[in-house]
Amino acid sequence: MHWILGIALTAGAFIVLKQWGALTPEKKKAATWKILLVAGGALLLFMVLTGRVHVLTAAVAAMLPLLRKLPALLRFAPMVRRVFGQDGGAASESRNESNGGRQQAQSSSGNMSLREACEVLGVTPDCTREDVIQAHRRLMQKLHPDRGGNDYLAAKINEAKTVLLKPQA
Repeated sequence: MHWILGIALTAGAFIVLKQWGALTPEKKKAATWKILLVAGGALLLFMVLTGRVHVLTAAVAAMLPLLRKLPALLRFAPMVRRVFGQDGGAASESRNESNGGRQQAQSSSGNMSLREACEVLGVTPDCTREDVIQAHRRLMQKLHPDRGGNDYLAAKINEAKTVLLKPQA
């Protein structure tokens, strides 16, 4: 058994070294990563098959090289959320247009009280119009859906501003 493994490793090393000389520096770097990943995977498989490493530990170790790609994959997170209907972006805007704006009307028809509006914006009931506008602007900069917030919070903030500015207008 050992001599078969030795012959296979020798043949593999011979093939890799023969191809190595013809590569450009960029391709050598990519090939080095591939060789390391394949060798690491083979080592993990060998250790799992011989019972030296648990399968879950090997699975976690196999995922470590993927962490290098995580920042690039996170770029696609908004697209994935939109596909599964969790994003309030263009998909919900087109739904609002097709519903004639009924969805927005439903979210703002909660009849928020003056006290709730003050709590949402973090102002007092006797605040000025400028305080309300400033508090609204500050919260929307943090919680706007385009900046990582969600539609529900933005709707509540807008409703609170409307409630507080209505009596003063």
